[in-house]
Amino acid sequence: MSRKIIIFDTTLRDGEQALQVSLNSREKLKIALSLEKLGVDIIEVGFPVSSPGDFNSVEKISNVIKESRICSLARCIKKDIDIAAQAMSNAKNFRIHIFLGTSNLHIYSKLRKNFSEIIEMAVSSIKYTLRYTNDIEFSCEDAGRTSPDNLCKIIEKVIQAGATTVNIPDTVGYTLPTEFSKIISDIRLRVPNIHKSVISVHCHDDLGLAVGNSISAIQAGAGQVEGTINGIGERAGNTALEEVILAIKTRKKILNVYTGIKHKELYNTSKTVSKLCNIMVPSNKAIVGSNAFSHSSGIHQDGILKNRKNYEIMNPETIGLKIVQFNLTSRSGRAAIKNRMQEMGYSESDYNIEKLYMDFIKLADIKGKVYDYDLEALAFIKLEKFMKLKKYFKLKNLNINFNTLGLSTVSIQLIAGKKLHTKKTKSFNGPLYTIYKTFKQLINFNISLKKFKLITKIKENKTITQVKTVVKYNNRFFNGISVNKNIIKASAKSLINILNDIWISKQIRIKFNKI
Repeated sequence: MSRKIIIFDTTLRDGEQALQVSLNSREKLKIALSLEKLGVDIIEVGFPVSSPGDFNSVEKISNVIKESRICSLARCIKKDIDIAAQAMSNAKNFRIHIFLGTSNLHIYSKLRKNFSEIIEMAVSSIKYTLRYTNDIEFSCEDAGRTSPDNLCKIIEKVIQAGATTVNIPDTVGYTLPTEFSKIISDIRLRVPNIHKSVISVHCHDDLGLAVGNSISAIQAGAGQVEGTINGIGERAGNTALEEVILAIKTRKKILNVYTGIKHKELYNTSKTVSKLCNIMVPSNKAIVGSNAFSHSSGIHQDGILKNRKNYEIMNPETIGLKIVQFNLTSRSGRAAIKNRMQEMGYSESDYNIEKLYMDFIKLADIKGKVYDYDLEALAFIKLEKFMKLKKYFKLKNLNINFNTLGLSTVSIQLIAGKKLHTKKTKSFNGPLYTIYKTFKQLINFNISLKKFKLITKIKENKTITQVKTVVKYNNRFFNGISVNKNIIKASAKSLINILNDIWISKQIRIKFNKI
């Protein structure tokens, strides 16, 4: 019979404590609401005794969250437990999570105690916590390096005292999946009262094994998995919950377990956490990375077109993501080109596939990624003419001034074909936005800025800036990339690249009545 795995999210506690800038109460509440919508069983919302700000955030979240169970962390100290309970006093349901080091390394070098004293502290703390709640989780910190005998002994004692969940953390990401699986199996075999408590696991990713260890623990009988969205957290991070959740769904016949997660909320939750925590999700990140469901190889693209299962073990729609379009690069084949042209509304009789493919390969070698509007233009004009049209808009002059009050003044002279256009704009929104605003007023394109990204590198005492700009025009996204040692010039050139692409696209789509 399939059993349910409890999903315990610690993004707002273990994840947040590793951020360079702490989240405020409003941001934490947004993440908590997103986690609740996702269907997370337990949300660990903070460590209330650590700061007044953390206490206030826990209190605020406890007033709002109703569907998920709220949890707060506490040391085996009465004051910690009192404050955790106070912060969550208005919660519909709450859990107190207490922890204590159990490995010899932690006991002797960090806590300066012996094992008997550790057991006494753990037991007395659990008994004290019972005055506030019957939902108590005890963590054996550094369980991965705790001797099996000591680990089983303290687990038996804390369950006797009233712990309803015992957490087995691989605190420093040290164990291998086979080792971690054996730890869980031994606990189930050797702890006589283990049936009275849920075994939880909390793995760190120092060796890149957090998800593997968590899955091996599930197979060994663990009933709760702890982790964070996008795997954020101390050092190399925590178990990435989205990976565990999709592994459970994708390999359900093997694992024979399930979760209560609403899978279609995974992608939006990942985006929310990434944005508010200001931590970019790597493009190759499993499940939620921008390349997780994209395909560049011509062989892969052809296989996907015939049957997506050839190269996809999961449906992107499962996580709330629309089917991702192919990356059109020099590795793409004719099948992908034909498919993309068809999706844009063109039949094979509208263009010559061989001519298009040859020009596409040449452009891809120059540009890297080829976008829809590039492909569309190449289908109907030669590459040489395309490259010439890319210079329709040219920057003749750009002047920028800004004062201590924050007012930016931008003056631009732009050549469009054979005409010279001049515009001066003022704004308090910063010089880069003022440049965008000036360009928009110079031309007759109703564009809206969607993304503006700066990557600055210092090499051999020289600063090089790459600017990537994305704008929306007529329900289509246009991308402009420029590299320059001057941020202002790079920003302006990225916008000019976009304007030229929009202008070319307009000519093509007017010709074929696609606009």
